[in-house]
Amino acid sequence: MTRFPLWLLAFLAVPACSAAADPIKLDVDLTESARQLFHAREAIPVKPGALTLYYPKWIPGEHSPSGPLENLAGLKIDAGGKALAWRRDPVDMYAIHLDVPAGVARLDVSFDFLSPGAGGEFGQSVSATPDIVDLEWNQVLLYPAGSPSKEIPFDPSVKLPAGWQFGTALETDSVSGAVTHFKTVTLNNLVDSPLIAGAHFERVDLSPGDKVPVHLDIVADTEEDLGITPEQVQSMRNLVKQAYILFASHHYNHYDFLLTLSANTGHFGLEHHQSSDDRSWPDLYIDPATALVGAHLLPHEYVHSWNGKFRRPANLWTPDFNTQPMQGDMLWVYEGLTEYFGNVLMARSGAVTPAQYRDALALDAANMDHRPGRSWRPLQDTTDEAQILYYAPRDWQNWRRVQDFYTEGELLWLDVDTKIRELSGGKKSIDDFAHAFYGMDDGSYITKTYTFDDLAATLNQVQPYDWQAFLKDKLDNTREGAPLDGVARGGYRLVYTETPSEYFKDVEKLRKMQNFMYSIGLAIRDGEKSRGQVDDVLWSGPAFKAGVGAGMILVAVNGRAYDADRKVLEDAITAAKTSKAPIRLLFRDQDQYLSFDVDYHGGLKYPSLVTEGTAPYSLDAIIAPH
Repeated sequence: MTRFPLWLLAFLAVPACSAAADPIKLDVDLTESARQLFHAREAIPVKPGALTLYYPKWIPGEHSPSGPLENLAGLKIDAGGKALAWRRDPVDMYAIHLDVPAGVARLDVSFDFLSPGAGGEFGQSVSATPDIVDLEWNQVLLYPAGSPSKEIPFDPSVKLPAGWQFGTALETDSVSGAVTHFKTVTLNNLVDSPLIAGAHFERVDLSPGDKVPVHLDIVADTEEDLGITPEQVQSMRNLVKQAYILFASHHYNHYDFLLTLSANTGHFGLEHHQSSDDRSWPDLYIDPATALVGAHLLPHEYVHSWNGKFRRPANLWTPDFNTQPMQGDMLWVYEGLTEYFGNVLMARSGAVTPAQYRDALALDAANMDHRPGRSWRPLQDTTDEAQILYYAPRDWQNWRRVQDFYTEGELLWLDVDTKIRELSGGKKSIDDFAHAFYGMDDGSYITKTYTFDDLAATLNQVQPYDWQAFLKDKLDNTREGAPLDGVARGGYRLVYTETPSEYFKDVEKLRKMQNFMYSIGLAIRDGEKSRGQVDDVLWSGPAFKAGVGAGMILVAVNGRAYDADRKVLEDAITAAKTSKAPIRLLFRDQDQYLSFDVDYHGGLKYPSLVTEGTAPYSLDAIIAPH
C-alpha cells in the first residue's frame, strides 16, 4: 500500500477556496485593546461545497501547538447576509467544517479574540495594556484548508486607538483615519509580521545611509521608558554591522526590531524574518542593571533571521500552520546556536564588556554544572520533547530539565568553535561556518531547510573532522556536570567564589530571587506575592537531603525571621563555615510548619571564569569586534 504523509492527504482533497482566488480581506479593530478585546472581520473568497477553515495551531518560533484557540469567541459565518451553520472537528479542534451554498462566492467571518489578561507563555501571555498593544496576526484570522500558506493572499488592515503609532514589517498601502491598510501579503508573511502599537512610541534608524533599512521600533508604558541613550543606539548599530560581517549576508528587504517595554505585558522574544517581537522590562534603557541583564534579547532574536527563519531544520518546516506537527529534534541548532551567536554578537557590538560577557557565560555554565537531570535525560531528548517542556513547571527543573537546550547548546557551539580553531591552528572558526551556511541568496527570505547531515557536511567543509560523531556524542550521551570543553579550550575555567559578580547580583535583583543553588542547593523567589517561596531544590544537594521541597515557603533561618533584604540566609551560610552546627530552616508547607537541619559548611558559592594557561585566550578572540 502506498502511504502518504498526513499533510499531503489534506492537499489531495478538493478545496472550496482556490489559492488563485482574490485575497482574503482581514480587518482588525484594536480600539478596545485596553480591555483585552481584539475584533476581527474577514471576507474569504470561496466556491460552493464543503469547506474547512483553520485557526493557526503550530506557531513558528513557539515550537508547539500553542495557537490560543481558547480565546476565540463570538464566531459568526455569513453567506450573503445569512448565517451558516458550522461544526468544530471533534479530533482537530482547530478545524471548523461547513458547507458553502450554491451561488456563494464570499464568506463574511467575524469573531473576537479575548487577549489574555494574565499568565501564559509567548502569545498566550498579556499583550495589551491601556497604553500598548502587541498583535500577532495568527490570533485574529481563520484560513481555508487545502493550499500551502505561502499561496494564500491576505489584504490586512488595522484600526488603532486615536493618536497611537505602530511598528511592523508590513508595508503600508493606504491610511484612512485611524485605519491603516497594508499591502497584500501571503499568509506566511502575514503571520511572520507582527505589529506593536502604543501611545508612547519611538523609531530609531539603525542603518543610516544603508540601502537596506533597519529600525528599532519601541513602545513603552511611559515616555520616560523610551529614553534610549546615544551609546545604546550605537551598540545596536554595531550589532547590525557585526551580524553582516558574521553571516556575510542578510535575508530581509528591511528589518524592524519591535520592542515592547512594559511591566504589564509578557516578557519574551519571538523571531520573524523581517522583524522580531521583543518584550522586556520597562526600564531596559534607563537602569544599568536591567540594561545589562536584558542585553542578550535583541541580538538573539536578530540572529534568528538567519538561523531559524532563513535556514531552518527540515522537520520544523511545514506547508501551513495546521496540517503537520513541527518536530524540534534540531532545536539545539535552531535555539542553541542562536544563543551562542547572539551572546557573541552582544559582546562584539559593545552592548556588554568582555568581563560582563564572561560573567554571563559563567552563570550559564554553572546552571548546567548543577543540572543533575543531565545524568538521565540527554540533550537530544530535551529538543524532542520541547513542545511539552516549554510549558513544564519550573520547580525541580534541575532534575526534570526544561528547554535548557538554549544554555547547553551555547556551551556545545562554543565547543565546536574552539575545536575548529584548535584543529586549524587558529586559521578557521565558526565564523567561516556561518559564511558557508547562511551566506547565500543574499536578500532572500525564502526558507532553505537542512538536515543533520547537511550541518555536519558544512562543518567538515570548513574544517575536516568527524563532526557527526562529535555532535552525536554531545547529543545522545548522559553525563554529570556541565560540558565545559569549549570553556577550557577557550582558555578559561569555571570556579566558585564567595563574592557574586555584578551580573549575578543584577540577575537576582531583576528576577526577584535569591540563588543558592551552588551552595546549599536552593533558589528562592522574593516577589511581592511569592516572598520566600522555594523555586527549585538541587537534586541530591544539601537542602534536598535535609528534606526541603520545591514550593515550600521559607519562614525562618536559625530562629530568625527570613528577610532577603537583611541577608539572613547568606549570613547563616557564611557562619556555618566555622561551625559544626547545621543550618536550621523553618518552612511553611500549605497548612504545616516544617523544620529541616541542613548539614552544609562550604560557604557561599558564586560562579566565575578564571584564565587557564597562557595568553592569548581564544575566548577573548571570539568576542572581539570584527
